[in-house]
Amino acid sequence: MKSGTDTFVGKNSPLYQNYDHLYKNIFQTQSIVVMVEGNDVRNAALMGAVDRLEHQLGATDGVIETTSPASLIKKINHRMTGRSKLPESNEEIKAIINGNPEIFSHIIPDNTHMLILVVMAGSTSDKAQEDILTATEDAVSFANFPPSYNVIVTGEPAFGISMNYEINSSMGVLLGISAVFMLLVLLLVFRHARWCVLPLPIVLLGIVYTFGAMGYVGIPMSMVSMAAFPILIGVGIDYAIQFHNRLEEELVDKGNKTRAVIETVKHTGPAVLIALTMTALGFVSLITSTVPMVQDFGKLLLLGIIMCYISSIFVGVTMLSIFDSYSDRNPLRKIAKKIKPLNPEKKKKPEEESESDRAIGRFLQKITNITIKYDVIVLGIGCLLCFGGLYLDQSVPIETDVQSFVPQNMPSLVDLRHLGNIMGGSEELNLIIKVEDTANPDVLKWIDKFSENEVESNRHIYSASSIVDLVKEYNGGVIPDTSQEIKDIYSMIPKSQKDRYTYGKNMLLLNLNIGNAVADIKLTGIKELTNIVKQDLQWMPAPPGSTVTITGNSVVLMEVITALTTGRVAMTFLGLLLVLIGLFIVYRDWVKALVPVIPMLIVIGWSGGVMSYLNIDYTPITATLGALILGVGSEYAILMMERYFEEKDKGLSPIEAINRASSKIGSAIVASGATTVFGFMALLASPFPMISDFGTVTVIDITLTLLATFVFFPPLIILLDTWRDKRKGAKTAEIQPDTKKQIQGAEI
Repeated sequence: MKSGTDTFVGKNSPLYQNYDHLYKNIFQTQSIVVMVEGNDVRNAALMGAVDRLEHQLGATDGVIETTSPASLIKKINHRMTGRSKLPESNEEIKAIINGNPEIFSHIIPDNTHMLILVVMAGSTSDKAQEDILTATEDAVSFANFPPSYNVIVTGEPAFGISMNYEINSSMGVLLGISAVFMLLVLLLVFRHARWCVLPLPIVLLGIVYTFGAMGYVGIPMSMVSMAAFPILIGVGIDYAIQFHNRLEEELVDKGNKTRAVIETVKHTGPAVLIALTMTALGFVSLITSTVPMVQDFGKLLLLGIIMCYISSIFVGVTMLSIFDSYSDRNPLRKIAKKIKPLNPEKKKKPEEESESDRAIGRFLQKITNITIKYDVIVLGIGCLLCFGGLYLDQSVPIETDVQSFVPQNMPSLVDLRHLGNIMGGSEELNLIIKVEDTANPDVLKWIDKFSENEVESNRHIYSASSIVDLVKEYNGGVIPDTSQEIKDIYSMIPKSQKDRYTYGKNMLLLNLNIGNAVADIKLTGIKELTNIVKQDLQWMPAPPGSTVTITGNSVVLMEVITALTTGRVAMTFLGLLLVLIGLFIVYRDWVKALVPVIPMLIVIGWSGGVMSYLNIDYTPITATLGALILGVGSEYAILMMERYFEEKDKGLSPIEAINRASSKIGSAIVASGATTVFGFMALLASPFPMISDFGTVTVIDITLTLLATFVFFPPLIILLDTWRDKRKGAKTAEIQPDTKKQIQGAEI
């Protein structure tokens, strides 16, 4: 499972390396927060429970320290009385808290709320975080808090762990819903075949293979990758259906099971493999993204379609041939024969189904005739809508706030937002200051002055924290004038506190609190704020010999904006180019290579208009729509094109060939598209808004892909193929008669 910053930004990014190596591994700490709320938290009995909680957590592996009002009161009481213990009366507790507001304000924001911070290193593993969270929850139950107080365990680590759990639990739900949808589709569109639901367990086996392969290859689960499995069911079941349908046909035609299996694998195997290759070429572009979770999504889709193909050709064909051997001994079949004789009815069923197919074929043929008759108008409207969609696409906002991706009623998110409402946001800009000497008074005075300026001049910077605050606290509110005095103060500051802001003798940290900036001003606002801080650094430069690097989680996520804007467009066009090249290599014909790609390009343009109309933001997963449309939709156009040229080779005219292709293969394409659409519809049931939005747009886009196949493909292929035939005819007419005779003689 992965849900951290490194799922958004690649580790080879210079900005991420600054964040990971300089900040996260050296300075960053993260805290599980225990929030206590009640009538009055300045209570001796409550402080006793907090003290018991800290004692139990102090021995927990991975916990650097705990900070609470109880521990601060004990320190202050030790200074005052020489005894490191909690006062026994409420009045004494209140006197200490009220007398030191600057110390307690960040953990007692008001008289009804109190925070206990369980601090761990920023580089703590997910497993260790989960262990510490469990230990904290156990410690809360054993601390015996007074019953009138409500205790909530929250914080970013708790939210991340809960999100990972939600991803895992919703995965099974999505797969189950997708399987039910596929079952319904198979019963509707594939009922003419024996064992019509067999493709479903075959594709689910392919999903199991995919899970196993993910472990070997090292592809993690994330919010994006969990959407891949319903997609794989929708795409992969088509492979199983193709093998199943052909084997049934061969069993009837050949009558010999062995020969039927050989013919099925020989003819259907390469054909499906070509379709898989074109789909894979569309998905390959996802791997070029600079967003790691999009890269993993692309790898997972590639791996998944290969596994579904393997499952279909080996397990699916084998199982169907085994079932055929026992078909006459099937007890259900014997019961069916007794209930309803099969002689006349068996003859009528195929006629009824063929009549249904013919009805679809006739309807599609009428559509084809209309689109060819008004070809210029149809193609013109399609292109105008495409350009309009591409224009609207530029105004679609980009969302990277992780909290907006998850179920909004998730308890850990509700608790985290409640904490934010009480305490304000905790997002930061982290300024790493490399200096010649961390005890240089000029550097500390500059940090103090610069911090004050940033808080006063920028309304989105609420506070600043650095080693300066601790130095002033230990020195009566002023910064010493000599390095030796500062070194003496450093020696008095507890190591755990000093290490948050200093590293060795050459590195300091300044944190600028920007509250809930990701939600309030979005990443574009954070980018502007970062640029303002950079300008202020030029106007108020650090002392000579010092350099300042701005980093932090929010700053690192700004790279996602670039990746999801320029990277998204680049991915789509790379996918177009790869599919175009792949088709040209397969067919050695530029018309055959170009015709399937143009309708997909039109749909990609429409997709931007759909997102703008539905007010759906771009996220790391919706940014993959272009590649998905190419990968999934190009198959329909390729099947239509194959049948068109097959009919044309029989001597039919272009219009007759496309009419026959629409009527003969149209119902099969509609059935194939229906299975894919229903597979994607499972995404609509996801509790994750990011996944359900993606499902909404994808279902619409695949439907539009089918529309483009039957509306824009026919006039397009007629125009291009006819134009090419005319050019060939003109060139042939230019050949001299003697040359013609030589050619004819050679052909004879």
